[in-house]
Amino acid sequence: METCLRLLLAALCLGRCSHGTQDRILQDRILQDQILQDRILQDQILQDRILQDRILTTTAAASRTRAYRADGAESLDTGTDGPGTHPGTDGPGTDGPGTDGPGTHPGTDGPGTHPGTDGPGEKTVPAEEDGTSKQDEVRRSGGHGGGPPPVKPSTCPPLGLESLRVDDSQMRASSYERTGLGPHRGRLNIQSGLEDGDLYDGAWCAAARDRDQWLEVDALRPTLFTGVVLQGRSSIWSWDWVESYKLQLSNDSETWWTVLDGGREVFEGNRNPETPVLGLLPVPTVARFIRINPQTWFSNGTVCLRAEVLGCRVPDPDDVDASDPDPGSKDVLDFRHHDYSEMRKLMRSVADQCPDITRVYSIGRSFRGRKLYVMEISDQPGTHQLGEPEFRYVAGMHGNEVLGRELLLNLMQYLCREFRAGNRRVVRLVTETRIHLLPSMNPDGYEEAYSKGSELAGWADGRYSAEGIDLNHNFPDLNNIMWDAQENLGDPRRTANHYIPIPEYYTQEDATVAPETRAVISWMQDVPFVLSANLHGGELVVSYPFDCTRGWTPQEATPTADDAFFRWLASSYASTHLVMADPARRLCHYEDFQVHNNIINGGAWHTVPGSMNDFSYLHTNCFEVTVELSCDKFPHASELPAEWENNKESLLVYMEQVHRGIKGVVRDKTTKRGIADAVIRVEDHDHDIRSAADGDYWRLLNPGQYRVRALAPGYLPSARRCSVDTEPRPTVCDFTLTKTPVQRLKELRAGGAGGSFTLPARRFLNRNYGMKSLSKFKSILN
Repeated sequence: METCLRLLLAALCLGRCSHGTQDRILQDRILQDQILQDRILQDQILQDRILQDRILTTTAAASRTRAYRADGAESLDTGTDGPGTHPGTDGPGTDGPGTDGPGTHPGTDGPGTHPGTDGPGEKTVPAEEDGTSKQDEVRRSGGHGGGPPPVKPSTCPPLGLESLRVDDSQMRASSYERTGLGPHRGRLNIQSGLEDGDLYDGAWCAAARDRDQWLEVDALRPTLFTGVVLQGRSSIWSWDWVESYKLQLSNDSETWWTVLDGGREVFEGNRNPETPVLGLLPVPTVARFIRINPQTWFSNGTVCLRAEVLGCRVPDPDDVDASDPDPGSKDVLDFRHHDYSEMRKLMRSVADQCPDITRVYSIGRSFRGRKLYVMEISDQPGTHQLGEPEFRYVAGMHGNEVLGRELLLNLMQYLCREFRAGNRRVVRLVTETRIHLLPSMNPDGYEEAYSKGSELAGWADGRYSAEGIDLNHNFPDLNNIMWDAQENLGDPRRTANHYIPIPEYYTQEDATVAPETRAVISWMQDVPFVLSANLHGGELVVSYPFDCTRGWTPQEATPTADDAFFRWLASSYASTHLVMADPARRLCHYEDFQVHNNIINGGAWHTVPGSMNDFSYLHTNCFEVTVELSCDKFPHASELPAEWENNKESLLVYMEQVHRGIKGVVRDKTTKRGIADAVIRVEDHDHDIRSAADGDYWRLLNPGQYRVRALAPGYLPSARRCSVDTEPRPTVCDFTLTKTPVQRLKELRAGGAGGSFTLPARRFLNRNYGMKSLSKFKSILN
């Protein structure tokens, strides 16, 4: 029937259309046929390259005999440390060539079998080991450093409905129920607020329940459409989704043709509101416009959907001014998604390129046995240098929020390359800061999301650990311990405001604490971190402590004693982020953070008991914020270069803030040795910090004049005034403490036999106190 109708329309067109229209239709068909022929030829070329890569991989692997650095760093050699079949075991490695397996859905960031796709591919030879240049390496692995790889229909990226590359003006609909359910809301994974009926609802919903409704997307130029991804409505009150639909294509938004799926016009849609469903065109087709035409929907719901469209830009012979697509970044980095195996290889590659400033180590294992790898970058890796602050970035706490993971892998490569090139800014940062990068705190969750791909992982797949734990709520809740103590004693000055101990219930074996969380807590306790950021995704905002509200209020501003400095820290990232700083940018979902300059107190946003930010502030010296990097939790690999550019300056600027405030060393006046755990107290700041094992300390402060005291058990306190300048350079404020007379006497007595005073002790007392009798001091000491 469909064929007969098309023949009838063609006959009518031949009789009524102008010769110009006939020529255009013929040119469109010739162009489509030529594009498909080009794709077939490119596929053949690509298969040949894959075979060459496998041969080179085998040769290089056989010739590689040098082990990874053996100075206490973790081994990342190929074929080791794969996730075990039981928790806590290493299991067989998965780094060998050809072990990643083909993706189950083309074009969705799943593990692929071709270089240039978003999966890890077949290539495992590090750059320049097979005689190729770094540019060749990035080009073959799907990066954008040396131009795009050959386009395959099966690897076409999303147009950008979810990432907001597609503007609201490019989306139309047959009708919509109200403004908050307009076509601009029909974006994959868009989230609604708690209330239905506002301007920011969770889907496009048609005004009528019939088969004449459609959602249209204008690609603005000829595009090789390969498929669509559909999702139901985001709402806690309504259940709405499309169960089947038609796809229609057009070159002018007036004449449309329907796509056939195996001889049928109807594509299978959703069976619930959240799980994305991929519909592939059986024959990729060139057009400018695409329509999704719902045919059936959930019986108790209405016509609502969220969508993403997959397609490749193709040359337009009528547009002589068309330019090549922007590669997104001039930096030659490995812009692709890295699973656990590929992440380890990349970290090993960076360590091999910059062995003098890098060290890779593990802080523990995930529930599935994957190691939590950290890349240290410093001029003396593996050593804490006196007076040098320790900085950390943590990414991947939620496994499906993957952009932070890739940004930290990019940052490793960038710092290594720029240090070798003599970039003065990077050299200063590396030589004056000990940097720790944890790209994947939740590797098990990441693997779950990665197996489905960027468009099919949905909003929550892979968010939690393998045990189903949300790591962002899994740290000890020290906030309420501190607040309860303040209320019970009635005087906040009499309660601890820092280094609050972990409650006993949390340390018990049957406590619901993920191994990933325990590993990070031990890491925090071992390293005297000064500043940190926790990288998330799904929004564009920087939040700062406290995350937990008093009394479990859902939303309430809950500032810390260092609120002014936390606001500065958050602003330093947000104001330099290219998208956050754009006043014309669109909202990600339903909250307008631009009214707050893209920063917000965590409690004012939503309460998060047991957050890593609050724990870091109350249990250690470290100040930490949460950065929501992008509207899209799992950007397609084609978007990674642009995301790197959006965040690169912010990542560097934020690290440089670790050098604000004051720093110094607290020493014993007599021995000149550093005093550990000395309390550094700033007047009018109800939050203290402590010195590290060698006596050095760092106190982050805004510019100004401060009265600072240093206190330690057994020593007389010391105070001084310290001035903080506007430049990101710390003011040195050292302290020398004198032991109290009682402490001195205790030490002198300890040196005598049987606890009696030695002759030097007697002379000391007579000289300083003029006492012939020691009975008073004996009573004090006893």
